[in-house]
Amino acid sequence: MKLVQKSLLEGTREYEIIDDDTLSVRIKRLLKEEKLTVSLSMLNPEPVLNGSELEFYSDYKGRPILSLLLNKPNAAEFDTFIDTLKKKIIGEDDILTSVDDDSQDTKVSEALARNVYEEPPLFFEDSADRRDITSVLPVNAERLSDDISMLKTYLEEEDIRPLIDSLETLKAGPDNEAAYQKMLDAYDVLGIKQGAVLTYAPYLKVLLSKSM
Repeated sequence: MKLVQKSLLEGTREYEIIDDDTLSVRIKRLLKEEKLTVSLSMLNPEPVLNGSELEFYSDYKGRPILSLLLNKPNAAEFDTFIDTLKKKIIGEDDILTSVDDDSQDTKVSEALARNVYEEPPLFFEDSADRRDITSVLPVNAERLSDDISMLKTYLEEEDIRPLIDSLETLKAGPDNEAAYQKMLDAYDVLGIKQGAVLTYAPYLKVLLSKSM
């Protein structure tokens, strides 16, 4: 499923749901074109209205990862795409098999409607509440090296330099808690680039899932 949005100020944005866990994003401006891949498993299914845009936040620390122009190209197409996207993020089949209520469709609709235009979802900021870093240490330096190589090969290295540096530091000290936290912080500030990073860094995705 594909959604194309055009704006004089924002250029053209193309969003295409590739499969159950992948969204392709293409942003074309006057002098620049950007292509990204977003992992749906990293998104919170509750989008937040921010001015004229609807934003999907990361389930890792509550940063906006995906932003769409509200009601573009029209309200009907926009709503259909958003509903489909939320179903993919939630996993509609899992919801349908887990509900006990006789009205399963009602349960799904309620889940999809959560917090659509409300405040951003709450995330724990205290590391003690969020995660136990020691449980994932020491990391696998060899797999980390593979991720670093992939990121350097397929992404613009300078765009993600702080993350690359933090991964190199962690590789040199696989059981270093400070290095691991530095890596988490570097990933956190990537914003929309998080999806592209996770596409080429599968071990990093594993570490993040264990650190939530």
